[in-house]
Amino acid sequence: MKTKLPIAIAFLSGLAMVAVFILNPEKVGDMEGELLQWTTVIGGFTLLLGVVSIVRVNWRPVVRRETGWLNNAALILSVAVMAIPSVLPVSWSPLFGTDAGSIYDWFFINLSAPMMATMFAMLAFYVASAAFRAFRARNAEATLLLVTATIVMLWRVPVGEGLFVAIHPKLPNLINTYVMGGVNVAVQRGIIIGAALGAAATSLRIMLGIERTYMGKT
Repeated sequence: MKTKLPIAIAFLSGLAMVAVFILNPEKVGDMEGELLQWTTVIGGFTLLLGVVSIVRVNWRPVVRRETGWLNNAALILSVAVMAIPSVLPVSWSPLFGTDAGSIYDWFFINLSAPMMATMFAMLAFYVASAAFRAFRARNAEATLLLVTATIVMLWRVPVGEGLFVAIHPKLPNLINTYVMGGVNVAVQRGIIIGAALGAAATSLRIMLGIERTYMGKT
């Protein structure tokens, strides 16, 4: 029963979504809206479960004073400072909630946003370093990839754009039209088609009970 019931729920849910996509909206009514609302509710509970899980995982090292427990304590404190004031009603205090001027808003603007900016800035250097190591002109295809990547990376920064404008005023627009709007879009469509086929195959495996990793089974 522990296995058959989740498989049955997954099958019926997937079948309902397929029916909503294929059948006439007049026949299925507002089933799609109802299913999306259920998805939102379930997603909210999974988010709460994730918060509880991360607190439990980091609370144990703090209690046992394990190596690096101060980092775990800082994480728990950060979760509490961001989560607790944001769920309290604004009628109690203007510092509660998520509006402008609240505790959540202050921490998000002054701590979370700068940390995210720093992370993505560091990621840009890692991407450039990985591209330098990976793009080697070993053959004609690799050379073409190297040249295209160099043009695109220069086109995305002000210095490179200024260089292209100095060569020809219309060169940045040509790169945007033929490289980004032509070759890049074609590759993106191929990736999207492959990802859609993979998602459809995975969904079918879940509906048929072949894929059971969501139940903790292989």
